[in-house]
Amino acid sequence: MILVSLLFLPILAAILVLFIKNKKLANWTAILFSALTLLLVLQTLGTPIADFDLAWLPNLNSRFVLHADGLSKLLLLLTAISFPAILISTAKNEYKQNNVFLSLLLFTQAGLIGVFLAADALLFYFFWELALIPVYFLCSIWGGEKRVAITFKFFIYTFLGSLFMLAGILFVNAHTTDHSFAIQSFIQASLTQGQQITSFALFFIAFAIKMPIFPLHTWQPDAYEQSPTAVTMVMSAVMVKMGLYGILRWLMPLFPFAFMAHTHFVVALSVIGVLYASFIAIRQDDIKRLIAYSSIAHIGLMNAALFTHTQVAVQGVLIQLFSHGINVVGLWIVADIIEQQTGTRSMQQMGGLAKKQPTLAILLVGFALANIALPLTNSFVGEFLMFNGLFLFNPWMAALAGLSIVLAAIYTLNMVQKVAYGEISEKINTMQTPNKGAQAVLIVLLLLVFVTGVYAQPLFTLTADTLNQLFVK
Repeated sequence: MILVSLLFLPILAAILVLFIKNKKLANWTAILFSALTLLLVLQTLGTPIADFDLAWLPNLNSRFVLHADGLSKLLLLLTAISFPAILISTAKNEYKQNNVFLSLLLFTQAGLIGVFLAADALLFYFFWELALIPVYFLCSIWGGEKRVAITFKFFIYTFLGSLFMLAGILFVNAHTTDHSFAIQSFIQASLTQGQQITSFALFFIAFAIKMPIFPLHTWQPDAYEQSPTAVTMVMSAVMVKMGLYGILRWLMPLFPFAFMAHTHFVVALSVIGVLYASFIAIRQDDIKRLIAYSSIAHIGLMNAALFTHTQVAVQGVLIQLFSHGINVVGLWIVADIIEQQTGTRSMQQMGGLAKKQPTLAILLVGFALANIALPLTNSFVGEFLMFNGLFLFNPWMAALAGLSIVLAAIYTLNMVQKVAYGEISEKINTMQTPNKGAQAVLIVLLLLVFVTGVYAQPLFTLTADTLNQLFVK
């Protein structure tokens, strides 16, 4: 029942918050329930959890099956850490109809948890949509000046991706022996090589849009820029992981022939995307767009590593799934504090943060160092393994992808220089000490950065079963 509790706790919280008009009470209710969700997730770590299996759509032979292996637990942990961090750090932000905003955010959390637990293809699709629909309303109602056009673009991309995936699910279901949507039935489906390639393409387009990877990435920077920062944090830290999760959970086990047939193509495409996003990030003045392009580069590198189909690279991706989420939440929180207090996202109008707010500047530097995978930070572990796998796959591809390390250092350290150092700018001079909640969240996240950077063994242990399922036959 713990898996059901994990799923329905955010839904219960979303319903309760919807009826709480008092902003402070609504915030604390959302934070309390997200903290309870985190405690439940922590309870699942290191212990085998029984599957939950219930009749759902008997006429379609689809069941409500929830399953938690190491991969699921890793992303559940990231989700459970991210939401209280986001809710606490943005509690002082002003939103019209604050209770509705929080309710939709919690429904998004429920959808994400469902995606990471679903062991039935139709149920997986249901939660995939449940996670996306609240985000559409969050962006279109509470976004920036260009929110309508940008949200429409986001909707078109994700809706088409979802339709492709639904077509793929129905196609594979038609070739199962028992016409079931269970993941094991899908793995055992009788597909010819040509049918595998067709199914692979239908699923992969949906996952590629969600990550996103080049050239399907164009919705992301605009959506990140125009969305409220709390929503951007959810999208950047957790939602993009849905695509990578889909590859690990569905593509690799279901379509082994088609997966191996497309490794060189997808790796090349991903490396192009990594370099493209890195060069664009260097040219950015808007701090939110810089972090957005940085995220595209990091996700592209993870996707390239997955498609090497080397055990060491996939292990690196499993570590990086968690590490990237923690790091990017920290960067977004700092960016949000600066934007809320100065009214600008332009780095040209910043400067002198280290003199005005030294604690915040130290925290920014810490997350920036993690963003460039400095040794002793969490990203170093994952990136080292991913580049190791890329080198085993193709040394030239590894060399090209390795340029992103230099480019990441350029745009990240350039950001730190413009924001933290130099004379105190007029905008930065207006800043007050950030609220204690946001500072506490940043400190905890930064501790996680260095603790998992120095001692990553718990993450290796947690994901060992997933690695065995993928590579030990």
